[in-house]
Amino acid sequence: MVDSSKWEVIEAGLKCIQGKGIVNSISLKEGKAKFVEQAKLIRRYGAAVIVMAFDEVGQAETRARKLEICTNAYRILVDEVGFPPEDIIFDPNIFAVATGIDEHNNYAVDFIEAVADIKRDLPHAMISGGVSNVSFSFRGNNYVREAIHAVFLYHCFKNGMDMGIVNAGQLEIYDNVPDKLREAVEDVVLNRRSDSTERLLDIAAEYAGKDVGKEEDASALEWRTWPVEKRLEHALVKGLTEFIVADTEEARVKAAKPLEVIEGPLMDGMNVVGDLFGEGKMFLPQVVKSARVMKQAVAHLEPFINKEKQAGSSNGKILLATVKGDVHDIGKNIVGWYCSVITTKSSIWA
Repeated sequence: MVDSSKWEVIEAGLKCIQGKGIVNSISLKEGKAKFVEQAKLIRRYGAAVIVMAFDEVGQAETRARKLEICTNAYRILVDEVGFPPEDIIFDPNIFAVATGIDEHNNYAVDFIEAVADIKRDLPHAMISGGVSNVSFSFRGNNYVREAIHAVFLYHCFKNGMDMGIVNAGQLEIYDNVPDKLREAVEDVVLNRRSDSTERLLDIAAEYAGKDVGKEEDASALEWRTWPVEKRLEHALVKGLTEFIVADTEEARVKAAKPLEVIEGPLMDGMNVVGDLFGEGKMFLPQVVKSARVMKQAVAHLEPFINKEKQAGSSNGKILLATVKGDVHDIGKNIVGWYCSVITTKSSIWA
């Protein structure tokens, strides 16, 4: 990503980076001629580009203006510059809601609906945005802000948003937001009530000082009283490692074979993770955390499984490969762990 408000810095960066870059950003703010000039240079360097929904009139605030500007930019880039549409990333502008100004109440809805419009009308273009902007009115209350982000992203991704700029370490799972808070946030984000802002403000103080994703009281550890199978599933979904080895060992002792722990509660947990991710209620950084928990559990079971396999014959070797660090690397590793303990004496992945 080459990001600068100075064009000469962006151009210098494009000359130096390896692989395919992304330029952040260009817009029609200074007119079509400047926009075309910059787009041609970006295309020459083979980079993708973030295009802001901004023209000579100003930033797009409404659904209609967002689509109008993005459509205009798309037609110029694709039809006149010859820019690959799959290398176009639109940022249709995320603005703060719950500001107390009535004109701002529909900002999130305008963005969410514009996402669907852009995906429908501008083939292959992608959509991004600075997610923290939407919750700026609640700066200082991180718990409420992350609840707003979770709800907002859930609806954005349902409508086709491809990516967002977020603090991955603080992302909350949509279903984990307390019911009362989630309802109030939904009212604000979707502009469902005229008093949405006041209702959210009334309860926001209850969550001030709370840390996102942390267990804060005894009731939060109630899951430790559950059956071990449910505890393993919970740890995977939440990305919790504190008790994973002890719980995996308890499940192994209880099971007829260590492999049953993988095929049972561990895979059950990963299936829940997959469902939540597919529904847009869980995001990639959280999936990565779940995969790390899975890896730790399998690592504990491997010596016991290998001991059982020593008496048997090998079923051969499996070579698995994908791009290192790519999103598919996560699934490939899970498949690799599974294959290594059920089919072969050794699996190899790169």
